[in-house]
Amino acid sequence: MDKFRMIFQFLQSNQESFMNGICGIMALASAQMYSAFDFNCPCLPHYNLAYGLGILLVPPFILFLLGFVLNNNVSMLAEEWRRPQGQRGKDPAVLRYMFCSMAQRAMIAPAVWVSVTLLDGKCITCAFCTSVPVETLGNTSHPGLSQGEMKRVLARIPCKEIYNGQELIANEVAVRYLRCISQALGWCFVLLMTTLAFLVRSLRPCFTQAAFLKSRYWSHYIDIERKLFDETCAEHARSFAKVCIQQFFEGMSTDLASARCHPPRKAPADVGEAAEKLLGITDQGTMNTALKSWHRCKPPLHLHPPALPSGNGWAGEEQPPTHPAVTLCSCHFTWIPP
Repeated sequence: MDKFRMIFQFLQSNQESFMNGICGIMALASAQMYSAFDFNCPCLPHYNLAYGLGILLVPPFILFLLGFVLNNNVSMLAEEWRRPQGQRGKDPAVLRYMFCSMAQRAMIAPAVWVSVTLLDGKCITCAFCTSVPVETLGNTSHPGLSQGEMKRVLARIPCKEIYNGQELIANEVAVRYLRCISQALGWCFVLLMTTLAFLVRSLRPCFTQAAFLKSRYWSHYIDIERKLFDETCAEHARSFAKVCIQQFFEGMSTDLASARCHPPRKAPADVGEAAEKLLGITDQGTMNTALKSWHRCKPPLHLHPPALPSGNGWAGEEQPPTHPAVTLCSCHFTWIPP
């Protein structure tokens, strides 16, 4: 059990590395899923386009949403976006930074799926087989066919075993033509994604360094504040439960002692420490009010320094202003004649 707790604490302390690992695993899983996927083109004029583009675009969309679901910061972003204004303002730049950071990680697996799909060429071959230029690649001396018959013949290009239009256009020629276009689109997509990743990760901080540092700092603050709040609530709940259980057994011990004429046992010392950790919140209604207050009106991001005690011990007495580095003292001298 301690090993699992250590692993969980390590993942919490290295959340960014953990999320990068999750994104890498999802990317490898998407490539493995496509290699294991049984692609079966319907080879019908009205269904080829929908099936091919569906396989190309629907799984990446699912992987994109799954990347957001597996990210622990989604709930934090939604909470920060929907919380009331209160005494703390909401910076849209920080929210945009948090969303962009999550979106960048969530787009890795969909980009891998689209790249692998385009480089393989089956989806494009199935979706656009009816758009093959027969006048350029086919047999122009073949007797003319109607538009519907032509599409029915070309729609069977991905299904080599049932293709019956070799006199019109060779199956290998059409497949190589469509696969060449698909691979060209795939490499262009890889180049585009790599260029965008380079611009986002490398050039953005150079042009907006101050805004970038500010957004990153406050996004980290929101994340750390939420973790510390959860830890404080868990510690308070643990102390609350310990005191509640101890009071229950003390009551039972008192009742038994009065019935059997035995003196009740003293409470252990750790119960007093647990009662001090409750910070005066000792009932359910007060705790619910405190949690609602935290949600509706979080404290402002302005820390007040502690009041320094004065000479007579009262901290509220007004003190004369002093320079932070140098304190000037005015001394009065009286001249006595010889």
